[in-house]
Amino acid sequence: MSPKPETMRRIFTAAILLLVGLGATGCGSSPTTLPNRIPDTLRIATYNVHYIVLGKETGAWSVGDWERRKGPLNTAFGALDADIVSFQEMESFSRGSDGGVNLTLDWLLEKNPGYAAAAVGDWREFPSTQPIFYRKSRLKLLQQGWYFFSDTPDIIYSPTYNGSYPAFASWARFEDLESGNAFTVVNMHFEFKSFSNRTKSAALVAERTAPLIEAGEHVLLAGDLNAWHGMQPLETLEQIGLNFLPVRGTTYHMNHGINLMGAIDHIAHTEGLQAVGEPVVLRQKFDGEWPTDHYPVIADFRFSIN
Repeated sequence: MSPKPETMRRIFTAAILLLVGLGATGCGSSPTTLPNRIPDTLRIATYNVHYIVLGKETGAWSVGDWERRKGPLNTAFGALDADIVSFQEMESFSRGSDGGVNLTLDWLLEKNPGYAAAAVGDWREFPSTQPIFYRKSRLKLLQQGWYFFSDTPDIIYSPTYNGSYPAFASWARFEDLESGNAFTVVNMHFEFKSFSNRTKSAALVAERTAPLIEAGEHVLLAGDLNAWHGMQPLETLEQIGLNFLPVRGTTYHMNHGINLMGAIDHIAHTEGLQAVGEPVVLRQKFDGEWPTDHYPVIADFRFSIN
């Protein structure tokens, strides 16, 4: 009996993903164990934690599933030992919701009093689903903002260029209380279906970030770009002076620990920040569970001596 067309389609798709993944990952993968902290370094992480469907009681990404995930997610957050964590998809979603509920944000802040959240605010004025957590003893928040990947980027919740669900960049400017240096973190999540959306989104980030770099500002960029090394979105951002760390191997594991594709979660930096060691991807369960469908990516930096 010949395989059904749907079965053949799935086999073909899996084969293509495997071949693409092998090409994108290259040889080897990034370290999976965090090194000990080095004095005078700043640790940053990016982590897509997947949204929660408030109207769904059971099943994947439901409120019931959140009860399973929330303990392991907090364990994962603690394991990062990061000064800054850029989160994506930190959203409790419900059609018609007023946007005032964010179970993940409230949970992690409650469990980690040494941290505060930047890039948050009243949902009517500030989209709070891409917060930037920061260690309060190390950093001082100076400014924060957002813009949407849209033809009207300064109108909140604007749909993307092709009319799909809103996607945006959040950002925050900090003072490092140890060194006195100021720097900006740009946290973004590019839409995953449309290549043109990702290309245009990268161009907007470049447009908004280039003046900071030209003015000599320190910039860190972190997020889920839904793009591999060598693809146009990363190249667009490299052209303005951002250096992407060589994250190797999978960062999106399909919520099953399946490591097929190359990294889509990235961290980039300007010349005034020096990477210390290699980026790390924590490819592991926490408390015996997958807290989300992405692995966190972590890197240490040191400010260059002026």
